[in-house]
Amino acid sequence: MGDRPQGGFSVASTHHSMLQRALGSTLSAKESLIYSYRKSFNGFAARLSDEEVAKLSEMEGVVSVIPNHKLKLHTTRSWDFMGFSKGQLGVSIEGEVIIGVIDTGIWPESDSFNDKDFGPPPTKWKGVCQGPNFTCNNKLIGARFYNSEGEYDSSEFHSPRDSIGHGSHTASTAAGREVAASYFGLANGTARGGVPGARIAVYKVCWLSDCATADILAAFDDAIADGVDIISTSLGSDVPIQYLKDPIAIGSFHAMKNGILTSSSAGNSGPYPATVSNYAPWILTVAASTIDRRFTAKAVLGNGQVYSGFSINNFDLNGKSYPLIWGGDAANISKGASSEFAGDCVPNTLSSDKIKGKIVYCDSFSDGSDIRRAGGVGTIMVDFPTDVAFNYPLPSTQITIEDGQKILNYIRSTENPIATILVSDPEHDKDVMAPSIASFSSRGPNPLTPDILKPDLTAPGVDILAAWSPVAPPSETFYEDTRSVKYNIISGTSMSCPHVSGAAAYLKAAHPSWSAAAIKSALMTTATVLDSKKHADLEFAYGSGQINPLKAVKPGLIFDISEADYINFLCKQGYNSTTLRIITGDKNSSCGSTKPGKAWDLNYPSFSLQLEDGQEIKAEFTRTVTNVGSPNSTYTIASFSPLSTITVSVSPSTLSFSSVGEKKSFTVKVTGPKISQQPIISGSIVLSDGVHQVRAPLVVYTFLPGSIRISSSAPQNKKRFKGSSLYYRNGMLRHT
Repeated sequence: MGDRPQGGFSVASTHHSMLQRALGSTLSAKESLIYSYRKSFNGFAARLSDEEVAKLSEMEGVVSVIPNHKLKLHTTRSWDFMGFSKGQLGVSIEGEVIIGVIDTGIWPESDSFNDKDFGPPPTKWKGVCQGPNFTCNNKLIGARFYNSEGEYDSSEFHSPRDSIGHGSHTASTAAGREVAASYFGLANGTARGGVPGARIAVYKVCWLSDCATADILAAFDDAIADGVDIISTSLGSDVPIQYLKDPIAIGSFHAMKNGILTSSSAGNSGPYPATVSNYAPWILTVAASTIDRRFTAKAVLGNGQVYSGFSINNFDLNGKSYPLIWGGDAANISKGASSEFAGDCVPNTLSSDKIKGKIVYCDSFSDGSDIRRAGGVGTIMVDFPTDVAFNYPLPSTQITIEDGQKILNYIRSTENPIATILVSDPEHDKDVMAPSIASFSSRGPNPLTPDILKPDLTAPGVDILAAWSPVAPPSETFYEDTRSVKYNIISGTSMSCPHVSGAAAYLKAAHPSWSAAAIKSALMTTATVLDSKKHADLEFAYGSGQINPLKAVKPGLIFDISEADYINFLCKQGYNSTTLRIITGDKNSSCGSTKPGKAWDLNYPSFSLQLEDGQEIKAEFTRTVTNVGSPNSTYTIASFSPLSTITVSVSPSTLSFSSVGEKKSFTVKVTGPKISQQPIISGSIVLSDGVHQVRAPLVVYTFLPGSIRISSSAPQNKKRFKGSSLYYRNGMLRHT
């Protein structure tokens, strides 16, 4: 129902009155209401029939009625890798910033969240510590939990306590204390968040049954009112959702109005195009990239051949070799399993009599749980892609298809094939190609508004070590893996998102008065550009590049965006004045003469030009920059054209400033011949005063009108990922 109404009347009473009219009785209205959102914006969640929804939708003041659908959950080295070994602000300044983490909760006793030497929370803090057997402190200053469906697994806590591990991991990545940590001795070192001195407030909305819309909105409502400065959301939808029906877009819009930046994961549906989620322009959308540490485990065969595969393997077989068998030769005939399915190590297809005490070779991915249960010693599996390591409940490694064929040939040509699997050795296995975008990281273009380039930027999201819930197994075999760890290594855009949340909090500490858009702009325009030769999809993979937190503190210029600018953007997306007045709570909000059209005038720190196949290249973008650097400075604007046949002109070519806070505008014109079948070409606009380089990417690409991108039918029934990146549980695809 848009913005929180002004005046002294009761919002909750209004909600009850509306429900009473829709349901026909006061008692029914009372029983149906789940949440009344009234702290930071206006709305409510209730259990309604389709007929009641129809009645409610027609009532005055209703922007949208959204089903309570479920969204998915989408480091000792990562911060050092980005050149951010330690912040320069100090604990007292960092301690004024509060990061709100909307996730699976937190394990409050973790060393990453101890409050030694912390003073009391900032006076702006208005939150609470909720739930039984759960205690906050001066580091973890607030915690709430939400479960509108009332669904709990027997392993879950009815409190903000984390039983999954994901929320503890993301919170410690953003703002965890400096602690000695490792994963069973692997990746040994000092783990920390981006701003160890910042405060953390958690809002538990995600359970084993996913993250409900009603709960996410309730968390945003509370977080904004509680006084957080940055909101981190490592979750999102698998399919495009209109802005006013997307709970993260709605919540983050109201956060933006209150000066709060929301950092969100781009999703794990890559490498397919147009799969990026959380694409609203007021959200900072984060892709995932690699760091220079990787985890591999070698399979050593009896003939002396060694094959290296991706795996976080801490199990030590002490060099002992075991019999090696192909899963297809171990089919459980009594269960009717075929050799083909057993070869893929499909659950319940392997015979324990045949694999007990052996290493099993699988033609496809296996999480290892069935093999472990049946007495197998380990597994060598084939899968694509092979750029991400996972942890398993037994010795395992994941190799390429080519190497897999060689191992299968060895098994078939050898009377008594044997093998062993070695422990991972990340200290001696560096990724010299890093940073590269992970194959799982969702790609652009923006599926809803092509004029806004998404993702915005990238951060480390592969093989990240961070805090974990000791009651959650380190692998995804929830009921088979009985190990307990305090720190775990997982991958996903869920891991890259809190890196950016931490960096944003660092900027907020350095510049408390900066708007959400200013912080976002500083991070984007100072990002390190990734190697285009390694990424065919260019900015659709990495946006502006990899964050550089230290450089972002002094960006020189920023592209600021006001609430009015976003309202103008929504007008051009086709929303009418009546709807926008409800959203903003301002009766003066109006689209006026603004007609639906291109969003080229939104003051975004990137440029995106989508053209119909065969269309002539012709676009004009307007931008305004604000000086946050030297009072007296002159910037020269250079344009780098994506193709020799495309002309990019900028007017004026120089901008001179005489004070901090002064604003200057410029225009970018892009012209060229008709083009077709062009996936993406990229250039950039760079403003430089000799000290600062303010870079904004520019992309041009084509599409066929009326066509549906291949990504919309991406093979999501393929078990490409598991563990904490992209996996199946109970038949549902999930993001972490």
